[in-house]
Amino acid sequence: MRKESFGVGSFVHVFNRGNRKQEIVRDNKDRWNFLQMLYYFNSDYSPLNPMQTLKKVLKSDFNTKLIWPIGWPERKQLVNLHAFILQDNHYHLVLEELVEGGIARLMQKLGTGMTNRFNKRHRETGRLFQGAYKARLVNDDNYFRYLFSYLHIKNAFEMYPGGLKRAVANFDMAYDFAIRYPYSSLRYYVLKSDLNMERLIGNDELFREAFPDPYEMKEFARNSIESMTFDERKCLLGNLD
Repeated sequence: MRKESFGVGSFVHVFNRGNRKQEIVRDNKDRWNFLQMLYYFNSDYSPLNPMQTLKKVLKSDFNTKLIWPIGWPERKQLVNLHAFILQDNHYHLVLEELVEGGIARLMQKLGTGMTNRFNKRHRETGRLFQGAYKARLVNDDNYFRYLFSYLHIKNAFEMYPGGLKRAVANFDMAYDFAIRYPYSSLRYYVLKSDLNMERLIGNDELFREAFPDPYEMKEFARNSIESMTFDERKCLLGNLD
């Protein structure tokens, strides 16, 4: 397990992309598996073959709800998940470490679980990701505000019909598209109507401190995307563009 340069209480931007920029998810079932792993792997309890066990225990709920099974030990989180977004070939997370080595443990489980699940489902072999995940310490309030808005908006805008350029030109419509994208935490912060997201994210105090008014985030994102240079985007989001 890699040794990190941060510890308990640290806020960290974590990201990774598919090997040779290839897909890490191919359909909504893969995307739902990603949400499941973010939830169930974020615990110090690690049963053997957890996804198979959950499928047997939760039955039909396995495909639609994030439920901590009755009979499992109390869920003790390794990290707080404050933000995330999933694209077809990469993901971004903003994590807060709760226990020593918590981020490393979660990311090890997530990387192994996603690779095994993807290869089995799609009859593939080999590496799913381009390498070890990358992690950057978030130690400045202004940086956090830029990261939080840009992570949610820029990545969602790339999936908007016509791409990023058209999304920026039609910002209000693209923003509505972004807050309805099911595999991002933005919908939780803006719509507050998704129980699965509530279980994934939990306490949103950090977001509320950064953006007391959801409209403020929209305008902050608008200004950020319009004014940020290419080099600033590369620095902020880890050169994943």
